[in-house]
Amino acid sequence: MREIEVYIDTEEIAEFFFQELIRRGFVPSEMELDEIADITFDYLLAKCIIDEEIEEEE
Repeated sequence: MREIEVYIDTEEIAEFFFQELIRRGFVPSEMELDEIADITFDYLLAKCIIDEEIEEEE
């Protein structure tokens, strides 16, 4: 199995959902978008698609 490093940006997820929801006729609030992004991140963790790594500050 090959392992790759992936960076997941919840702000980028929120922006993606915002654009897609607007395109489909919905007008989500910023709070709703933040929740959707967090849920998406949690889903990726639950499905073991990603591992949460906490970066250490130097």
